[in-house]
Amino acid sequence: MTAADLWTIMPLLILACGSVVVLLFGAIVPGRYGTAVGVAASLGAALWALQTPPAAATALGVALTPFARFFIVLFALTAATVLLLSHDYAVRHRLGGEEYPATVLFAAFGMGTLAAATNLLILFLGLESLTFAFYILVAYDHRRPASGEAGLKYLLLGAISAAFIAFGIALLYGASGTLDIARAVNGATGGVARAGWGFLLAGLAFKVSLVPAHLWTPDVYQGGPTPVVAFLSTGSKGAAIAFFLLLLPHLADPAPLRGPLWGLALLSMVVGNLAALLQPNLKRMLAYSSIAQMGYVALALLAGGERGYEAAAFYAVAYTVMNLTAFGAVASLEGETVLEGVEELRGLGYSRPFRGGVLALAMFALAGIPPTVGFAGKFAIFFAALKGGEVPLAVIGILTAAVSVYYYLRVVVNLYLRPAEGAAAGGGPTATEGVALSLAALAVVGIGLFPGPLFDLVAAILR
Repeated sequence: MTAADLWTIMPLLILACGSVVVLLFGAIVPGRYGTAVGVAASLGAALWALQTPPAAATALGVALTPFARFFIVLFALTAATVLLLSHDYAVRHRLGGEEYPATVLFAAFGMGTLAAATNLLILFLGLESLTFAFYILVAYDHRRPASGEAGLKYLLLGAISAAFIAFGIALLYGASGTLDIARAVNGATGGVARAGWGFLLAGLAFKVSLVPAHLWTPDVYQGGPTPVVAFLSTGSKGAAIAFFLLLLPHLADPAPLRGPLWGLALLSMVVGNLAALLQPNLKRMLAYSSIAQMGYVALALLAGGERGYEAAAFYAVAYTVMNLTAFGAVASLEGETVLEGVEELRGLGYSRPFRGGVLALAMFALAGIPPTVGFAGKFAIFFAALKGGEVPLAVIGILTAAVSVYYYLRVVVNLYLRPAEGAAAGGGPTATEGVALSLAALAVVGIGLFPGPLFDLVAAILR
């Protein structure tokens, strides 16, 4: 292996070796340094990926392209934030053990491998590596039956999804004769290739929670530990978006995919937002919100072209920041019991002002209210859809986004519905939670106020 090859895989090696080191530390000094080592490994991988490689190289089916470096940084920072949010949550809920941070790092390794993949086999292995990690994480709270149930549902449906994706890749390989992503996608034609794309879309619809492959999402979000749900709703969705962006730009004739993507986007935006209106449970409401948000991403992918793909990549970052902020605030607000209903938030904006304010900010961002990153992301998607000729679907998307304001603001109303004396007293966040929530909230506002640099960056990585 040459030095260029080693440089190429170094961010992935840092994450993989970090996972092993966490397990070794757990055997020597149990429960002491898992979070610290995990955060250090994540930041180390992100910092390495920020460097420009000295030479272009492809090693073991991966390449450290600008696209890969961008998403590795995003996934590594997401993992570091989740580990910070999880540290004290694990203490409150008695979820100790070095297996948790090690599995988070392994999931980030799978995400990074997917983003850096140059052939369809590595792409599939990266996707299933991160999915396997989430099978464990979702069921990690073994004291709660709901967590085990959520893990089982995710496992069963995830296995079906993996079979669809694997069969779709096999058909594309059969139609093109190669596993190279660009040549396989561009060279696969005919009925076999169309069948392959159909299987791929069916499998990826599960990963992204697009209707009608969405039914697992509310149950898994409700049953899983809240920091895990924060990671699942951001990292796995970002990885699936990266999967789409690695394939679709190489497609010579996207016309056969227009109908399926159109239907997936329409159903997800409408069903997700309307179902969220009826949810009294906070995490189920955010689950249906996630379905609707991915419908907007499908709209951007449908629009295609430079604007559509750039809008999808931008929204991958925006959605990650918004959902980390929302679920991070919920995880911090939870005591020893799980926060369930939206009504349980009453008065917490007064008794816990910092965390209540962060949660309110996340709701404004998810609703697309300026000057948050959510407004910039939705504007980019609807602008791309209108320019791409998808006017009816863009109008429907705008209307459903307007409907979503109601259930997002319902959370804010409950936070500030009555004065502090009506709510249970509570202290501030812990140090790790405070750092994670502050950085996430700053990103929500900072990118919303100055979206230009991120738009320029996603345009550069997609060229």
